[in-house]
Amino acid sequence: MIELIDISHGYRTKDGFHTVLDHVNMRFELGHSTAILGLNGAGKSTLIRIIGGAESPRSGQVIRSSSVSWPVGFGGCFNGSLTGRENLRFVCRIYGANIKRVNAYVEDFSELGEYMDMPFKTYSAGMRSKLAFGLSLAIGFDFYLVDEAFSVGDVVFRQKAALQLQKLKEQSSLIFVSHSINSVKAHCDRGAVLNNGILQSFDNLNEAINLYTRICNDRSRKAA
Repeated sequence: MIELIDISHGYRTKDGFHTVLDHVNMRFELGHSTAILGLNGAGKSTLIRIIGGAESPRSGQVIRSSSVSWPVGFGGCFNGSLTGRENLRFVCRIYGANIKRVNAYVEDFSELGEYMDMPFKTYSAGMRSKLAFGLSLAIGFDFYLVDEAFSVGDVVFRQKAALQLQKLKEQSSLIFVSHSINSVKAHCDRGAVLNNGILQSFDNLNEAINLYTRICNDRSRKAA
């Protein structure tokens, strides 16, 4: 389980302080995959980082009684001077994972070939995502944080990654950020909508999608 208790967060901008999370409360339960929906700039990626522990809220508490991944496909935690394989070993030691098993899985899944033994800083953005995505799957977590803002490789590899996410749900749960309603329906059974700092959660995914659609339509009418 992951529980958000009275989470508030924001950033200082040239126009003043901008609140993206305003006293947010929510519980994520194992066995359910949850979509986080919201307009661009609503704070969805910030929320994902706070859930995973990569960023601390200004106030409130995150309680984690289950293991939580870093955002799948995000390679910002890797050391650029180390090779892909050396980065795997380093992360495996931190999480107490079997290095040989993880290495074999990532090498096969990522399709990086000889680049596994080249410095991470020489990787393209797609290659970095492939390594990070494969490592997330190889270690194994109770909750996977998936932010589609981080694209994973080319079209063929994205299809492969989507299939793997489907398989993950048999043993893990997803917290899934996406603008694609089709992706949300494919991967999630619950939903939450983040708008103006307020997070509304729904046990019924379609109710979350309907609210998100209304918010999008309202934004379009105001922009017209």
